[in-house]
Amino acid sequence: MIKQKILIVDDEIHILELLRYNLETNGFDVVQAETGEEAIELISKESIDGMILDLMLPGIDGIEVLRNVRKSDRANLPIIMLTAKNEEIDAVIGLEMGADDYIGKPFRTRELISRLKSVMRRANAKIQVEPDSVGDFIVEKQGLTLNTQTHQIFNNGIELFLTLKEFELLEKLMKSPGRVFTRDELLESVWGYDYMGETRTVDVHIRQLRKKIEKDDKNPEVILTVRGIGYKLKS
Repeated sequence: MIKQKILIVDDEIHILELLRYNLETNGFDVVQAETGEEAIELISKESIDGMILDLMLPGIDGIEVLRNVRKSDRANLPIIMLTAKNEEIDAVIGLEMGADDYIGKPFRTRELISRLKSVMRRANAKIQVEPDSVGDFIVEKQGLTLNTQTHQIFNNGIELFLTLKEFELLEKLMKSPGRVFTRDELLESVWGYDYMGETRTVDVHIRQLRKKIEKDDKNPEVILTVRGIGYKLKS
């Protein structure tokens, strides 16, 4: 079996050593970088399957690395950010830029590996469909047309760019219009784990989706908030 290759980016050597040991123990190949510049160069040269990216880096910081990746031909690369406990605002910015998840330092290695495996599994899952017609993998609601086979989304005929998690989140809502999903349900379904306290991840992705599909993201008419519960797609 071909091992998946993970790029770890951190300027702290002991963090790199800890991550490398645990990733290799869990069956991954590992390459590492200590700066944002090194990371961007490795992504352009190596066949990278996923990345663990520290936000605070010398030179080009993690946010800029993330922005660079999301604008490149590796736009769907699974990325988990590492943040210090006092970097909550930066973590939210990272999610808005398209990070798949984040975890604060100091982190539990087992939890980080679990999250990475979840992100990798979903990002690399092969869609197995044997449709009788195009309608078997096309979902149309509220002027949105979502193709689960090609991973394309159109808003009134105009194609949109969504990150992997934005696409999966919207797909979940579109397949059950009118149903209210709690944040924990969406977290479990889309991110693949149930981790209390991380529902901010869902809120940030919903906010980004609204910016891309709503006429006025401050007064949404497609993805509705159900106060105290979660979200639903207008039926």
